[in-house]
Amino acid sequence: MKIPRFLYLLPILLLNHIPPVTAQVKADSILDGIVAIVGGNVILKSDIENQYIQIRSQGNIQGTATGLKCQILESLLFQKLLLHQSQVDSITVTDDQVESEMDRRMRYFLSQAGTPERLEEHFGKSLLEIKNELRSVVKEQMLTEQAQQKITKDVTITPAEVKSFFRKMPKDSIPLINAEIELGVIVKQPQIGEEEKQEAITKLKGFKDRIAKGDDFSTLAVLYSEDPGSSKQGGELGMFKRGEMRPEFEAAAFRLKPGEVSDIVETEDGFHIIQSIERRGEYVNVRHILLQPKVSLINLNKAKNFLDSISLLIINKKITFDQAVVQFSDDPNKNNGGLMINNASGNTRFEMSQLDPKIFFVVDKLKFGDISAPVLTTDRGKQDYRIYYLKDRSNPHKANLDEDYARIQELALNKKKMDVIDEWITSRISSTYIKILGNYRTCPFERKWMKN
Repeated sequence: MKIPRFLYLLPILLLNHIPPVTAQVKADSILDGIVAIVGGNVILKSDIENQYIQIRSQGNIQGTATGLKCQILESLLFQKLLLHQSQVDSITVTDDQVESEMDRRMRYFLSQAGTPERLEEHFGKSLLEIKNELRSVVKEQMLTEQAQQKITKDVTITPAEVKSFFRKMPKDSIPLINAEIELGVIVKQPQIGEEEKQEAITKLKGFKDRIAKGDDFSTLAVLYSEDPGSSKQGGELGMFKRGEMRPEFEAAAFRLKPGEVSDIVETEDGFHIIQSIERRGEYVNVRHILLQPKVSLINLNKAKNFLDSISLLIINKKITFDQAVVQFSDDPNKNNGGLMINNASGNTRFEMSQLDPKIFFVVDKLKFGDISAPVLTTDRGKQDYRIYYLKDRSNPHKANLDEDYARIQELALNKKKMDVIDEWITSRISSTYIKILGNYRTCPFERKWMKN
């Protein structure tokens, strides 16, 4: 079955219903009006225009403007059909769920705008007004997502169906799989001595004294802060809400008055002093100076020598890699056998291009089952030693059932879910009030949305 093209647009529409900062449409630039009605839910002309300008700003336009707007409308028709179904099924989302998702969206908008002032200027509204307008949009999207999940929640696939799906794939549609590897890692974090901690604390006390005497906090942050993400901005972090930073950091930040500087705060990242910039309701903006205690050379060498001994135990088969991970690794993610997780795919396989260059040059020389020498790694300013284990390596190839069953299974399952959704759309169109108005009645839709 050909997957309806409007389903390709749906993730864009659901995730980005509010246009990004670079593509906001001025309200007075669009003559608004109702384009379609699905159940008791309406689609406005502005809904289509906003989505069109958003896609155009991303350079994703193919075909004519009219054709793309018709595709957008069909995606919105499906979205409203899902919303209608959620209302029929009495699906609900809690206020806390909506608030959490709104906060995520607001963080994205703020990161795109750079500052709260720029975001407010662009939308012509305060942060509170933007958030209030976002609330109903987010709630609707969450309801439609739950309705769609309910439609496909019982869809499963058997090995026989996976094999049948693969056999029926045209040869030119079988994906090419690049060379991939699976890596295990054992991490040893060297101890930080009290002397090193006290050195960082003493420096921060000196900075605080200088600020009290008139030195500029921002200048000191640029010169001395070890937070690479904020030091160039004078230590400024931008607006954030509770739950986004380290608990100790937040507790101090939300107690401060504008301009006030905190006492020294210790977090997992190191030691901080914080200066409040402003607070707007539940959001606060601060700048900070971070110092991270340095590990002594002696403790670094102890960590390296420790991993050397673990490598020898594994190489001499005194212990398996899996056992060594459980007993000795300081990696908080060691519960999956020490396998590294690819954040892009969510699984444990990496294309070589997806590896950090420092890791690539270490593991590129390894053969199947090899253990690397200890590698000094710096992550978020913290140093540790790691040894890598090459669990598996595949060569570039066309997907096949022996090597790529899980990948083909996922494709087959998604196809089956699309088929179920397609059947659901057909049945619901016939039993739902749907009205399309004006010129959009001539759109070449994939489905027969118009019944008269």
